[in-house]
Amino acid sequence: MSEKDFINEIEKLGISISELQLKQLNKYYELLVEWNKVMNLTGITEKKDVYLKHFYDSLTICKIINLNNYSTLCDIGTGAGFPGMVLKILFPKLNITLVDSLNKRINFLNEVIKELNLQNIVAVHSRIEEFKGNFDIVTARAVSSLNILLEYAIPLVKKEGYFIPLKANIEEEINNSINAFKELRCKIIDKIEFVLPIENSNRTILKIQKFDINNKYPRKFSEMKKKPL
Repeated sequence: MSEKDFINEIEKLGISISELQLKQLNKYYELLVEWNKVMNLTGITEKKDVYLKHFYDSLTICKIINLNNYSTLCDIGTGAGFPGMVLKILFPKLNITLVDSLNKRINFLNEVIKELNLQNIVAVHSRIEEFKGNFDIVTARAVSSLNILLEYAIPLVKKEGYFIPLKANIEEEINNSINAFKELRCKIIDKIEFVLPIENSNRTILKIQKFDINNKYPRKFSEMKKKPL
C-alpha cells in the first residue's frame, strides 16, 4: 500500500490526515525498522506492507466506533504499538495507555513517544491480568483467543464502556465464549466483517459492551489457562 493509497483508504473510514501526522507515521515506520534489527518487533518490514497490515489495519477500528466521542483508550498486548500508537497519531486528543508484558517493547514505544513528541500517552510494562484501569475503550489486536481475551480486557472497561478486539475469523471463538460473556457481564452489540484492501484477507471487529461489574475477575493467568471461562 503506497502512502497515496493509504490516504485514500483512511478517507473512506472518515479519517483525514495532516502533513504532521504523515511525517509522524513515516518516522514511526523508520523507528520500527531500525529497532527491529536488534529485537523482534514485527515480521513485516516492507513499507507498503507496514502501511497496509499495521497502520491501516489499526485504523479499521473506526468502522465500528467514533473515537472522537471518547477520551480514554487502553491497548492491551500492544506489541510494537498496534493499534494504540497509530490511533494516538491520528486521534491526538485521545488519552491512550499501551500495555505490554515485554519491557524491551516498552522501551521502543517510549522512544517513539519521545521522537514523535506525543502527549497524553503512556506505555506500561505489566502483565495484562495484573494491570488496573478504568477506560472508555479497551482494544486488542490478535492477542489471544476471545474467551481469554475477554477476561483480560473487560475488568479494565468502564461500566457501559466498550471492548473492541480486532480479529480475523472469529465465529468459533464467539461460540466458545458464551460463558465468558455471561460471567463478565458483557455482550456483543455490533460485529463487522470485511476484507483488507489489496491483500483481501478476512477481518472481524467486535463491539462488546460491559453492562455490569463482576469483581471476581481477572483471575491469575495460571487459573485462566487451567480453566478458561
